[in-house]
Amino acid sequence: MKTPTVQKIAQGLVGPEEAGRLMEMLALHPDFLVDHGDTVPRAVVAQALNMLLFRGLLREVPEGARYVREQGGRMVFDHGALRTVNAPGLGALPPGHAAFARVLEPLGYHVGGTYPLERLRMMGYAYTHRDYPDDIAQFFVSEIFPDRFSPEVQAAAAEVFQVKDDPLAADAKGLLDRLAAGGTLELAEATGLVGELVRLFDRHHPVPTLARYEALLAESAELAWIATEGNRFNHATDRVANVEALAEELKARGYEMKPKVEVSRNGTVRQTALRAVMVERPFIDARGATVSRVVPGSFYEFISRDLIDTEAGRRLDLRFDSGNAQGIFKMTAAASVC
Repeated sequence: MKTPTVQKIAQGLVGPEEAGRLMEMLALHPDFLVDHGDTVPRAVVAQALNMLLFRGLLREVPEGARYVREQGGRMVFDHGALRTVNAPGLGALPPGHAAFARVLEPLGYHVGGTYPLERLRMMGYAYTHRDYPDDIAQFFVSEIFPDRFSPEVQAAAAEVFQVKDDPLAADAKGLLDRLAAGGTLELAEATGLVGELVRLFDRHHPVPTLARYEALLAESAELAWIATEGNRFNHATDRVANVEALAEELKARGYEMKPKVEVSRNGTVRQTALRAVMVERPFIDARGATVSRVVPGSFYEFISRDLIDTEAGRRLDLRFDSGNAQGIFKMTAAASVC
């Protein structure tokens, strides 16, 4: 039996054993279980990237890894979420979601919806895959606006989020341009590109000073979170049949869960999550020395989506909900009550 192309890409980056685990862990569309030879479609590149990002999230969130291990079966990776800062003059990284639009669009994604997150002074962008909207995980890319906060926070943000060099290398930009134009890459090129793109989902600004971090935290848990975590996945989400029943089951099994299931205004999308992991991160103190503090990290989320009537017939409701998103975002507040 031939090795699927997505598995070949993963093998080239994390080795055959880890790649095999990912193939067993995640539910994949049949089109991703075949060998495409040396002509790799954009959807396969996108799927391979998502698999490796899911792996990275589990390495950051032990309770998420525990759930996947204990639950067995195949997880349906619904979406991954990341946070960005939209402000001028922050250096080499494009502001806000534009930093990732330049990556996601060549992979076949488009903005399927926008979601004002007014309480958090943010905007969310749902990137949905054009070729396999139901089967390739979406990206929920949010951006926060420092200019909607106090002058103290604006000054802190201008210092903390400076990025000297663009983390997207010139060769990766060239491959993305080719993928956008032609829709395919050679296998070696696809493997190299996925490896480059995985590294984008990280912190690219310098270690923050403790004083600036505390200034951000005083007004925005989300800005403070980006200060320590950068563009890492804030959460990855498992699509399940009945999120309410699963939440009760997991609580009974000793998992620390969000107390409340978030329900969209139309009732078709329901979400909950495991508590965010607490992580140790470096800071620079007033003397210029490096110190460590424990801060909120990432988490593992669950979502149930109903079928709805559309012009194309009965389809999965792939939309998000601003209220749900703002409720879920509380999971990474330093002292959340959610």
